[in-house]
Amino acid sequence: MQASHLNQAGKELYGRTAIIAGNGTLPLTIATVLQNQGKLPFLIILRNESDPKLYAFEHCEISIAEFSMLIRSLKAARISNVVLAGGIRTRPYWRDLCIDSSMFRVLPRIFFSLTKGDDALLRAFIKLVEAYGFRIVGAHEVAPTLLAPKKTILTKKYPNRQEKHNIALAFEAARQLGMLDIGQGAVAVGGRVVALEGAEGTDNMLERIKQMRQVGSIASVGGVLVKVMKPNQEKRADLPTIGPKTVENAYQAKLCGIAVEADYTFILDLEKTIKVADQYGMFIKTL
Repeated sequence: MQASHLNQAGKELYGRTAIIAGNGTLPLTIATVLQNQGKLPFLIILRNESDPKLYAFEHCEISIAEFSMLIRSLKAARISNVVLAGGIRTRPYWRDLCIDSSMFRVLPRIFFSLTKGDDALLRAFIKLVEAYGFRIVGAHEVAPTLLAPKKTILTKKYPNRQEKHNIALAFEAARQLGMLDIGQGAVAVGGRVVALEGAEGTDNMLERIKQMRQVGSIASVGGVLVKVMKPNQEKRADLPTIGPKTVENAYQAKLCGIAVEADYTFILDLEKTIKVADQYGMFIKTL
């Protein structure tokens, strides 16, 4: 699989690369890609967020609120490039920040960004890290082959006419949601949008679908999950992501399939993701 607008081999990185690792499997995937390229990644493991498998790499562990410790760790490891990978379950608040004298000059920017949406916060964080001389590189630039290919059906199952209508509805809803810097996903069932992704993330949104079915708020089966990039999103962080777990949760929510934006959505463990979807008789479509 290859995204048309990127070199399949990924961007050439000069100097050592660190991965600030949130939750999910993307950080491990990116670390493995770098290792297979003969590079030695350094992992910034976010406490209570990251996959335990990451501890096998050279690493340090910090709290999400320890910005000064982050900068010191990057300098000590002689890092040139920084990749942001994985989600964050717990958003930091100003009262949680570990502040020292080195942060005084950036405090106004930090406090302002904490009052905004996730994309605004990530943009502010990237600017802060770059101000210390580090280069932020998108995970998609390191591993472009993880990106969903252009407009195709990846599975044996194809969406029918009704599900195509649901896809169109959920796509538009997700776009509007992204314009507000809230989330990247939406679910449409029976010709109406029934759930929008908020701070709880995709998996918890799908859990809400299950609950709605149980109480009869929506039809007992059918519908589609759509994930798209936020309009004008900072592409070096937080691109939409699906994988085998997403398919499993969508199946448990009794959806018929998943549609994602081509070129701007990660599909992790592609072969397994498609295999699980085929086993459940679900479709995966790229838009």
